[in-house]
Parts: sequence; structure tokens; C-alpha cells
Amino acid sequence: MNHAPYPALRLRRTRSSPWSRAMVAETTLGPANLIWPLFVTDGTGVEEPIPSLPGVSRWSVDRVVARAREAAAAGIPCVALFPNTPRALRSARGEEALNPDNLMCRAIRAIRDAVPEIGVLTDVALDPYTAHGHDGIVDDAGRVLNDETMAVLVDQALVQARAGAGIIAPSDMMDGRVGAIRQALEVEGFHDVQIMAYAAKYASAFYGPFRDAVGSRGLLKGDKRGYQMDPANAEEALREVALDLAEGADTVMVKPGLPYLDIVRRVKERFQVPVFAYAVSGEYAMIEAAVAAGAADRDAMVLETLTAFRRAGCAGVLTYHALHAARLLGA
Repeated sequence: MNHAPYPALRLRRTRSSPWSRAMVAETTLGPANLIWPLFVTDGTGVEEPIPSLPGVSRWSVDRVVARAREAAAAGIPCVALFPNTPRALRSARGEEALNPDNLMCRAIRAIRDAVPEIGVLTDVALDPYTAHGHDGIVDDAGRVLNDETMAVLVDQALVQARAGAGIIAPSDMMDGRVGAIRQALEVEGFHDVQIMAYAAKYASAFYGPFRDAVGSRGLLKGDKRGYQMDPANAEEALREVALDLAEGADTVMVKPGLPYLDIVRRVKERFQVPVFAYAVSGEYAMIEAAVAAGAADRDAMVLETLTAFRRAGCAGVLTYHALHAARLLGA
């Protein structure tokens, strides 16, 4: 394509004023593109700040309900729940995940009753419930067993759907679990419960503060590279996404976020489905550390990074900055 030479063409013309920049912006960002992850803990009236995630807390169920009200008021369409299961209730096989009155289920029901207009996304994996910190059942050699774990994950998903979850999000990376969960949901009549598959979840160094938040720091024996993806691989991510979509995933997720925007773009271009990304705890902590050091402006950095997710192809982003960003965008 031929363009008129300078000075007939000045690309700065459309950048010269705020109204013009808004008019020609290629990427939009609003509260509807955000999902707010919330950590649930036991008790009543409890707020436990998480030192490695400054500004983020664990909340008792009653206070998680208050956070859901804040989210809805700010235009955020969905919250994601993660439980901090008491250590006394953790076990080798994670049986507490199947308790219909566990922290997760109590929080789901409370939010659905008090804030019915907001969506509730629930994590399906065993790491918040196991004594060893892995996402599944482990054999004597320390290997996570795929099929045995998958059977438990199906039951966990059903427990959460019965409590009122709108989106089931398997984050465990077991092979075949999306199809098994979808079939079980259909059999029980949960035809409208969505599955957002953690389709490309990498064995990342960015998860440390999250493990503090759910109480699994120090429990993990070994690492998760036997089931989470190698950060060096991209083609494998596309294979993972293809399988999860074929098995019945409604949407897919890439995790972590900013270091994997190339994966987001490739997934979006290849499959043309709603793609989400998780701006994980380490990403959040880096922004907050930069702000605390006087090296960055929080508002500008948060909005720029979220815009980058959208530009790469994300329908939405799970971010601990969700409420802050939504209020900035709604101002």
C-alpha cells in the first residue's frame, strides 16, 4: 500500500489530542474485561493481609461477600475463588475438596445468595487441599497420577456446580479432565455451567506469592514440571488448547500472563475462541515492588499492562488489580 509522503502524512495528527486518541484507539479496556481473584479463609470477620502480595488479603466468607458486592458495583462481571484450607483438613488425597460444606462451597453459596448478578469462577485442582501441595494424587515415588486424580477432579467440579459455580476452571493440567468434567456436568443437568480450561499453564517461577496465599508454601515436595508446561514450549500449548476445546471447554486460559503474551496471540489467531490470561501473583508483586521503590506509577502501569493483554487477544484477564483498575476505568 502506498502512502502519501511527509508532510502530507503526519501520523502524529491523530495522536495530538485526547479526543482523537480515543476515537482511533484500536484496543478497548473496561471493567467487563476483568476477573477478580479472591482468597477465602476460615472464620468470621477475618481479613489476613498477605505479606508477599501487598494490598491483597485472605477474607472470611462474610467478607468475601462484601468484596463481591464491591466488584459488582465497579462493573466487574466475575470473581474467582481460591481457598486457604486449614492444614488440619489437608490430606494425601485432598478429600476436603469433595466436602460440600468446604470453604469454597460456602463462599460460592454466600456470594450467589447476596450478589446474584455476579459470576463465580471456581478453581478445580487438589493443591489447596493436599498435604503435599501437588495438584493431584501422588504415588509412593512422588509421581502425580493422572487418571486417579481425574476421577477426584470430576467429583470436585460437581460439588462446586451444586453449590452454584457459574464457571468451572480446571487448573490441574491432567490429561483428559475437561472431557470427563463436561460429561459429568451434562449428566447432572448442569448444561449452562461453563468450563474455562487452564489449557496452557506453565511451570512458572511467578507463582510463589499465590502459594503463600493458599497456604501451600513449604508443603510442595519436588516441583510441578511433570504436569505443568515447559516455559520453552509454544507449539505444545496449541496442542493443549486444541484438546481442551475438543473435549468441551467453552473458554481457555494462558497462565502466567505478560511473559506469555506470544502464546495468547497464537491461541487467539489459531482458534478464534475467547482467550483469558491470568496476571499471576508474581506479576502483581513486581508491579507493587516497583511502586514501593518509587520506580513506577501504579495507575499507569496497571492500565498499560491490562491493555497489553487485550491487544494480544485476551477477552479478559484475571488480575489482583481488578478492583483498582475497574475504578480507574469507571472514573
